[in-house]
Amino acid sequence: MGAKMLELLREIAPGLERVAMIFNPDTAPGRGTYYLRDFEAAARSSNLKSIAAEARSDADIETVVTSLGGEPRGGLVVTPDYFMFNHTEQIVSQAARNKVPTAYPWKSVVVKQDGLLSYGPDLVDIVRRSAPYVDKILRGAKPTDLPVQVPVKFEMAVNVKTAKVLGLTVPPSILLRADEAVE
Repeated sequence: MGAKMLELLREIAPGLERVAMIFNPDTAPGRGTYYLRDFEAAARSSNLKSIAAEARSDADIETVVTSLGGEPRGGLVVTPDYFMFNHTEQIVSQAARNKVPTAYPWKSVVVKQDGLLSYGPDLVDIVRRSAPYVDKILRGAKPTDLPVQVPVKFEMAVNVKTAKVLGLTVPPSILLRADEAVE
């Protein structure tokens, strides 16, 4: 998912030279390594400088985003962890203030908070697919005997208004693939 988010971010901001993946090692899957490996490999193959940006506080978030905005051609990918989810308002605000194109794993950040771009699992689909599991458990199945399910449906959203504020033009390829485009 980190590689896909980077790919989409590069499409909407083709001049990127360096990109940070921001995560809280205390709350991110695998202490941040779960998404970071693919992200770093994708950055290398695209000749981008990748930055592993740990953030455990509001001050850390501000430092990361401000440093990316301090030099031109910086971008940000936000990992899907609860700390980052609970700090999306600050990340969106800092990204706008510092003119940093940012990709988020949650559509709601783009639709409701004016984030630039999102790509991630369809959360409604995940909840819908959990109902048969709950039914099996209520009928006596052991949760440890049930197979692990991974997301199978992903969604993308783009905020055209935010792109304009950042001086970016949303390419038609993004608009055509987006499940939701905010004008």
